Amino acid sequence: MSKKKAAKAPKYTFFVKKAIQDFAKDSGMMVGSDAYDAVNTAVHNALADAAERCKRNGRKTLKAYDF
Repeated sequence: MSKKKAAKAPKYTFFVKKAIQDFAKDSGMMVGSDAYDAVNTAVHNALADAAERCKRNGRKTLKAYDF
């Protein structure tokens, strides 16, 4: 089992808190304050993985299939 290096906080915020709150409200839920960092990290990781696939394929344009 491989261990990932501890990730530092992403440089950018990739979402709007209000959108997450609206989604949670529509789902009959609430959002904990720690959820925002987790969502941001998950989006950052998905983007970083997609960028790496893009680079391995010799491209500079992210495409849907990179995700």
